[in-house]
Amino acid sequence: MHSTISTTLSIGLLVCTFTACNTAPQTASDRRVLDADVHAFIVRLKERDPSIAKYFDTAAGYVVYPSISKGGLIIGGAFGRGEVFSKDGTRIGYSDLTQGSIGAQIGGQSFGEIIFFETAESLSHFKEGDFVFAATASAVAVSAGAAAEAKYDHGVIAFLTQPKGLMAEASVGGQQLSYCSVADVE
Repeated sequence: MHSTISTTLSIGLLVCTFTACNTAPQTASDRRVLDADVHAFIVRLKERDPSIAKYFDTAAGYVVYPSISKGGLIIGGAFGRGEVFSKDGTRIGYSDLTQGSIGAQIGGQSFGEIIFFETAESLSHFKEGDFVFAATASAVAVSAGAAAEAKYDHGVIAFLTQPKGLMAEASVGGQQLSYCSVADVE
């Protein structure tokens, strides 16, 4: 019994070692496409709400998901891939966003999301492993002036772009974010 548990744990650790950076696009071409999408998304955000610039100027870091697809019929899910940046705007990693839910929901939508980390500690917490938004977490919809009044919650704030599509449910609660360092990929 002990050897079975030990073998299972060893295999699990080995799988984690080889899949640790599945959050990053697998080819250089795919990484360039994601990078272009991320930068175009940031430009659109700043055009839509110039007051969001203060977060870029003061946050310890941020993660940008230019496109998240979400859908569901009772059981739902969402997925998006993004890039992680340090305070100075240097790309330091990649991130996947996943979300699963069950309950009253129907439809599908796509949207973009940016999450700012107020302090080095909140950014470090994100980078240490899987980061999950509490079930009650919410986000600020990006519109002219919306960022001016927005406040961090536990060192984190999320902004969503206007969703495209129809879905009778929208939240960031339960989103799970993974991180992979650029050094582990390139």
